[in-house]
Amino acid sequence: MGEFLIQDGQTVLMQGDSITDAGRRGDAAPYGRGYVSIFREMLTAFHPERKVTIVNKGIGGDRTTGLKERWEDDVIRHQPDWLTLLIGINDLHSYLRAPDDAAAVTPEVYAATYDWLLEQTTQRTGARIVLLDPFYISINSQETFRRRVLDLIPTYIEIVHQMAEKYDTLLVKTHDIFAEHLKHREAECFCPEPVHPNQAGHIVIAGELIRTFGGI
Repeated sequence: MGEFLIQDGQTVLMQGDSITDAGRRGDAAPYGRGYVSIFREMLTAFHPERKVTIVNKGIGGDRTTGLKERWEDDVIRHQPDWLTLLIGINDLHSYLRAPDDAAAVTPEVYAATYDWLLEQTTQRTGARIVLLDPFYISINSQETFRRRVLDLIPTYIEIVHQMAEKYDTLLVKTHDIFAEHLKHREAECFCPEPVHPNQAGHIVIAGELIRTFGGI
């Protein structure tokens, strides 16, 4: 175990779409049933000496453009010590399904909006940032929609990696991590469909996230 980066008394705000949300606005409030809740439990188990506040602000179906609309309310005003961000699969889907739609989040729009989110965060908070790249849990090789997603997602992933370098953030290569797992087990071990992880899939994300913080 290396140095654990989250200090006693700090706040970690976790932002994203349905994967982060995971029911946190319903009967699983306030943390949801996914990786945010598991991450919090890992903190309790491995670092009982640290009192850390976890804030889940994920909203199902969101895109970077939706995050931009609520960034002031859901991030800036909280002034977190840490921000984790997992966003992108809905952006990709919007473009792939309706590329001519004015609301579609093209790679160019994704890059510009993502850049704005991180610029606002670095300029207006003291938060350190952890980026998780978007993932798709499938190895489909046929000419299907899943194949089209797999062909396009590296473009969106590369944008996240560029942002991590530009803003000197920590980075969790979520898509590569799941791809490695798929060498050993079927996709259904981690998700009922390629976007939304099951409990095992959420444990994978939470484990990689806490490892990135040096927590295990």
